[in-house]
Amino acid sequence: MSRLPVIVTGGAGYIGCHCCKALYHQGFYPITYDNLSSGHSYAVQWGPLVVGDILDKEKLHQLFSTYRPIAVIHFAALAIVSESMIAPEKYYKNNLAGTLSLLEAMHEFGIKNFLFSSTCATYGNPQFLPITEEHPQDPINPYGKSKWMIEHIIKDYATIHQLRYGILRYFNAAGADPSGGIGENHHNETHLIPKLIEASLQLTPNVPIYGTDFPTRDGSAIRDYIHVEDLANAHVLTLQYLLETKHNLTLNLGTGQGFSVLEIIKALETLLKQKIPVENKEKRAGDPPVLVADNTKVKQILQWEPKISSLDTILLSAWNWHNVLKKNRVINEESITLV
Repeated sequence: MSRLPVIVTGGAGYIGCHCCKALYHQGFYPITYDNLSSGHSYAVQWGPLVVGDILDKEKLHQLFSTYRPIAVIHFAALAIVSESMIAPEKYYKNNLAGTLSLLEAMHEFGIKNFLFSSTCATYGNPQFLPITEEHPQDPINPYGKSKWMIEHIIKDYATIHQLRYGILRYFNAAGADPSGGIGENHHNETHLIPKLIEASLQLTPNVPIYGTDFPTRDGSAIRDYIHVEDLANAHVLTLQYLLETKHNLTLNLGTGQGFSVLEIIKALETLLKQKIPVENKEKRAGDPPVLVADNTKVKQILQWEPKISSLDTILLSAWNWHNVLKKNRVINEESITLV
């Protein structure tokens, strides 16, 4: 049986490449569309790479004309909260205008199935915990606002143009492919776990800890960490659900368990049996104290479970991946040969 083509924007990025792997192993044909501004060509291993930008309408038309996809999974976005607080225009142009460009091209080609990489940042400061999909959305940073606006645009497209959608609100993606072939490798790393690992490998100096006076159990921010492979598998299940039922979905993707920054540091230090140098800093604007998912809905509708999202599994897979990167680090990053 021939594989069904699926366009994956941002498929050369951290979450996108894991999703491509999951799609391929479930019989789909993932086509990565990425401008490589933050993704890596070596991460595209389960289908072709088309280099292009979501704001390039002509290139999108070529893409859809060539591959005639049954669906688009949209990861391509800027996603650094702190950066969005100082350069909001970048986030509205890339995330908001870019998604509009993509949706317009999809409409012109009659592509009806759309999965959107959204975020728990659309909720803002939680009014109750854990956070359900019905929690009020009141984002407190431009990154979250851009995603919240896109969610409304998608729903309008569903009403007016019969778009079928899955809106997936991530909590904190973490970890790496257990086989070691792909993982988290940002040009300017801002995520806690990879920064801690880089410091443990003496690749970076002290890791900044932003905020020790949050109203939490130890004063540091609490987040819900989900293994990226569990996250990717949820995308495949969502796509299969859309294709089979034609019903729209909005789902939280998290484990339902929160860990503080200090707890993550302690767990990694225990795993590695070494002290990791950190430095306390002031809280960053736009950071809620706690974000933890209620994942009841995704479990009930998709029969999904986070199978490898224990904290030890996340940390160990991330550590193994960064060791691969360290051993293969070269001047031209795109020539890395993974072992």
